[in-house]
Amino acid sequence: MHTDTEHCVRAVRSKDARFDGWFFTAVLTTRIYCRPSCPVVPPKAENMIFYPSAAACQRAGFRACKRCRPDTSPGSPEWNARADTVARAMRLIRDGVVDREGVPGLAARLGYSARQIERQLRAELGAGPLALARAQRAQTARVLIETTALPFAHVAFAAGFSSVRTFNDTVREVFALAPGELRARAARRAGADGASPGTIELRLPHRTPLTPGNLFGHLAATGVPGVEEWRDGAYRRTLALPHGHGIVTLTPRPGHIGCRLSLTDPRDLTLAVNRCRWLLDLDADPLAVDEQLSADPVLAPLVAKNPGRRVPRTVDPAEFAVRAVLGQQVSTAAARTHAARLVTAHGKPVEDPDGGLTHLFPDPEALASLDPEALALPRQRRTTLTTLVAALADGTVRLGPDTHWDEARARLAELPGIGPWTIETIAMRALGDPDAFLATDLGVRKAAQRLDLPATPAALTARTAPWRPWRAYAVQHLWATDNHPINTLPS
Repeated sequence: MHTDTEHCVRAVRSKDARFDGWFFTAVLTTRIYCRPSCPVVPPKAENMIFYPSAAACQRAGFRACKRCRPDTSPGSPEWNARADTVARAMRLIRDGVVDREGVPGLAARLGYSARQIERQLRAELGAGPLALARAQRAQTARVLIETTALPFAHVAFAAGFSSVRTFNDTVREVFALAPGELRARAARRAGADGASPGTIELRLPHRTPLTPGNLFGHLAATGVPGVEEWRDGAYRRTLALPHGHGIVTLTPRPGHIGCRLSLTDPRDLTLAVNRCRWLLDLDADPLAVDEQLSADPVLAPLVAKNPGRRVPRTVDPAEFAVRAVLGQQVSTAAARTHAARLVTAHGKPVEDPDGGLTHLFPDPEALASLDPEALALPRQRRTTLTTLVAALADGTVRLGPDTHWDEARARLAELPGIGPWTIETIAMRALGDPDAFLATDLGVRKAAQRLDLPATPAALTARTAPWRPWRAYAVQHLWATDNHPINTLPS
């Protein structure tokens, strides 16, 4: 989009927040880059140049605007709606793979050489993987500087910098302020209402509109006791992270999602925040989704009633795959009960002084020694579960930000007891495929009957072709025709 200069100039002049994250405006006279909705007086068109990423702006020598803070824009919705190499690379960079494994590790996960990945990212984003990771480190550093009292040396290494000097130089270059000045400005804004000791509080921005009912309702209604809970108007859960674990509290608020993180290691901040954004589908483009779905007269009234529905996802694809199998052909309550038993028997205990969370959900390695006879499940489902766990543990089935959606579907289909419903559920909520469609789901079929849509899965799938590539969002609207608890914000 950044190559359409006329379109970009119009968006900047109208201060249109819908385009935040889609492109960035760099001003040649001031050497500052902004988001399209920056509140300052727009510069002259001849002084504007547009870039597809904050990293490209920084690489070209521009610094972030202090008014609109473009580094905190919602992420581009493109990376969640595509499964090509660049999109998967961006999801991996966002997950911190470059910081942990370097560019060779990123390339190895994608099956390309480092040179090819560099070339593809530069061609589309104007910056290579190192520059993109550096921009992310700078944003993480800013959050830690402004929301914690950590010494700057600890902030530097927690954000992923190799040295304090590199940290200082990067912060000054990107934000035109020293770390101490950033912290002082944040303290003046916060006044006496700073975060509690040991926690990080921040806002998660998103594009409007956003309907929180089905999003938080689904997470609360299907939450696994001990791992997830709804408390005091917020969704809380435990997070298993590379350097430790964390507990997150997510609260729907006007214009943003309140996020409170308690981490055992601040190095996990970037990954924790990105997993929360992924969980709540905050980088989606609701206007594009709603526009296409509203073109169908059957869906138009549903979209008009609740615009901006998001797809509730997961913080851990492997966890969700296990829970999807446990939820086959049983009620929501029964699925929660089965999952809670696994958590109690195999999950790692955690302490939660602020609530009732007790465990991390067990990973596939922890479940590899699972005794099938101890499961209160039909024999066939026991076999399905243990086979899936083994495939996840040995890498036969890979579910992650680098996974191609169609490849994952094919691998899952090879496992016994994994049918279309389970595959599409995993594709929709664990892998984030926006076009996943649950044609065999009972709730979808009931909705189809109420709306005079075709009854059989094949005919229904054919009828939904005009909804592509947003059929996962259509599923949320179809589910909402029922009065199931997943569709409403808990009281």
